[in-house]
This record gives sequence, structure tokens and C-alpha cells, in this order.
Amino acid sequence: MYDEQDYLMISGIQHFLFCRRQWALIHIEQQWQENVLTLEGSYLHEKADQPMIREKRKDRLIVRALRVHSPTFGITGICDVVEFIQDPKGVSLNGEVGTFSPIPVEYKHGKPKQEPSDVLQLAAQAICLEEMLACSIPKGYIYYHETKHREAVAIDETCREKLKDTVAEMHQYWQRRYTPKVKTGNFCKKCSLQNLCLPKLMNVQTVKGYLDRRLCE
Repeated sequence: MYDEQDYLMISGIQHFLFCRRQWALIHIEQQWQENVLTLEGSYLHEKADQPMIREKRKDRLIVRALRVHSPTFGITGICDVVEFIQDPKGVSLNGEVGTFSPIPVEYKHGKPKQEPSDVLQLAAQAICLEEMLACSIPKGYIYYHETKHREAVAIDETCREKLKDTVAEMHQYWQRRYTPKVKTGNFCKKCSLQNLCLPKLMNVQTVKGYLDRRLCE
């Protein structure tokens, strides 16, 4: 069980799997820089993340920008959308009549990826909801803006084990305040931090240390 001050952001899972150094620069060294991809993603989430909207559609209640957390995994974040579908085997919700089964829905601006970052981010949301509501969530959905299609995602044991291992590694880096060395590749061209990563300098100092020194100069 993790203390609240040690919770890591669920959104950081995608950064971590894209590049561990990028994740450390953002979440440990607090460095950030926008690019076209991050701006597109922010715009899409602004449309989904409207916490004042609580909408009912027939047998389901749709809640946006729902904050969730898991003391067991030590993670926290915001679900873009959670659909609570009426289910006699579901859970009770404050202020609602009947019982419901929750299904998280994550919004992405691109298209489905080969690597598992989107799936694990969704799984993290599901696990948080399971802990908070004392229920079981076997699946969720990812809506991709580029394809205009909602993909069903099974939250199975393989997915859960992968998430557990990933989050454990993230906590190890966080506890050590460790920024790993850079491993360059074609993916660097898509990185919003390519002008801050400074791979030639990382062997002798952190990016934060370099920037602090330059500001002093």
C-alpha cells in the first residue's frame, strides 16, 4: 500500500513506455515542452474531460473526468469517461437508483498502437475503479480520434501483470529520483522533449542541473 504523496500519475504510463528518460524528465525533473502531438491530445481530452457533465442515456450513466486512485498500485489520475451500465450484479452509486457496472473509456487522438501503452493506461483506470467501488471490470474501451472507432480492450491477467511490473519499475525510479540515460531511436523525432533531452550532456549531469547552471551564468 502506497501513501498518497507517493502516487504516480496514470498518464505517465504512456510516457514511461514510450521512453523511460522522457517519463523521468517530465515527472521527476518537471521538464515539459509542447509539440503538435501533445497539443492535439490536449484538445481531444478537453472535449472529453468535462466534469460538470453527468449524462443519462437509457440504461447507462455517463460520467466525465472522474478522478480515480489505487493505494495498492500507488497510482492516480482522471478517467476521460466512465460509463455506468445498469446491471443487477453491479454496485450501488451515491444518488442513483439501482446497481451499475462501470466501464472506463479512454480517448486517444491517434490510432491503435503496436506497443501496449494505451491498453495499460486503460487497465490502470479499471484497477483504480475496482478498488474504489469493490467490483470487477473485465473490459474497457479506447476511442481513437484518427479512426473514429471505439476498440474493446480485455482487462485480463496478462494485461494486469504487465501493468503491475510497469508501475513497480516506475516507483523504483521515482523513489531513487533517477533519470535514466537516453536510448536514441526514430521515436525521438516524435518526442516533445527532444530539445530538452540533451543526450550528449546526460552522462555528466541532469537536464535540471544543466538548465540551472545556464540560468546562473
